[in-house]
Amino acid sequence: MSDVTANRELQSFDSTTMAWGELVIPQLGVGIPIKEFVSDPDTGVSVQLIRYDAGFTNVWHRHNCAHGMYVLDGVLQTHAGSFGPGNFVWFPEGMLMEHGATQDEDVTVLFITNKPFDIHYAFEDEGREQAASGTD
Repeated sequence: MSDVTANRELQSFDSTTMAWGELVIPQLGVGIPIKEFVSDPDTGVSVQLIRYDAGFTNVWHRHNCAHGMYVLDGVLQTHAGSFGPGNFVWFPEGMLMEHGATQDEDVTVLFITNKPFDIHYAFEDEGREQAASGTD
């Protein structure tokens, strides 16, 4: 990812020529196609292009950062509805959410965070609660 504070000059990214990388989500055992544009080490703000393949849903989770998704193509399916191209969807910090692609087509979004990105899955929280209570 580009360090925006180290380079004080205008930066431009041609997403049509950039190769897709992979954001590995170990908790789900999957990789998400990603094109990383910028990440500010001082604030944690980041901007990326992300594609969810048809049928993929990032199951119930939350972040300690807020983030927005601008839908470029396909339909972003969320716990609160479906959003097509041209829609910008903002997820507040700490919100429990689900989002992903429809069963029939990929969705590509411009993904923007307001501070360092993290992810915590509901099933991880449930596992910790069960371990703390001694139940299965």
